[in-house]
Amino acid sequence: MVLALGIALICTGMVTHWVIALLGLLLVLPAIVGWFLEVLPAENVVHIPVSMEIVPVTSTRTTRAHSPVGEHHRMLLPVETFNVMAGVKGGLAGGTAMILPAALYGLIRYHSIWYATNLLAAGGFVSWAGQSDAFLAQFRLLGLIAASAIHFTASVLIGLLYGAMLPMYPKKPILTAGFVAPFLWTGLLYSALGIISPIMNQRINWAWFVVSQIFFGLVCGYVVNLQVKVRTPQFQALPFAVRAGIHTTALDEEDSQ
Repeated sequence: MVLALGIALICTGMVTHWVIALLGLLLVLPAIVGWFLEVLPAENVVHIPVSMEIVPVTSTRTTRAHSPVGEHHRMLLPVETFNVMAGVKGGLAGGTAMILPAALYGLIRYHSIWYATNLLAAGGFVSWAGQSDAFLAQFRLLGLIAASAIHFTASVLIGLLYGAMLPMYPKKPILTAGFVAPFLWTGLLYSALGIISPIMNQRINWAWFVVSQIFFGLVCGYVVNLQVKVRTPQFQALPFAVRAGIHTTALDEEDSQ
């Protein structure tokens, strides 16, 4: 640290004043000497007493297994997960629940339940980019069709993501799905919405958007969690005794290692 500071002062002195460079040199020289004396003429070794103790490691997680990756490493893989239809059902349920706060925002702010629908559809229509709030507050069949297609596709895709993600958080999946993930999606969308849909980026209310995402996450996570889980290939690769739920002394000793 002293050597690094000295070198930084020397470089700073080249563009400021020679006194600063001299101060850096006064730091560099003793730092180099002190560093070298740690290894020359003999390496400075500090002996620390080590006590060997076997500490058993336990886990309450039941949907993940320790799979060996190397001699000293292992990774956590889910042994149970949800099928594709679980994510689709959760996405459709969450997308339906998300409509309520979106429509409520339009009703409170613009006295129309169609504002959020038309605003979502405006992302696909270049001609709607400069339209007024009054235009977006009116019912438009073309906007309803476009918004429904966009909302349906996004809801199903995010539902599939939830179905794959929830088995990795077996302790509090609803907390992750309902609060952690929505803030993550909102942050990602906040940084990219100006490119995806400039009109939405100008008119979207982020507070209501977060509320809508929380509605989606809570309902989607709840519906996905109700579905029956299926075994993954990682579960099939486990020893028969583990798959059968047999606990033996040998297995316990192997797990503790």
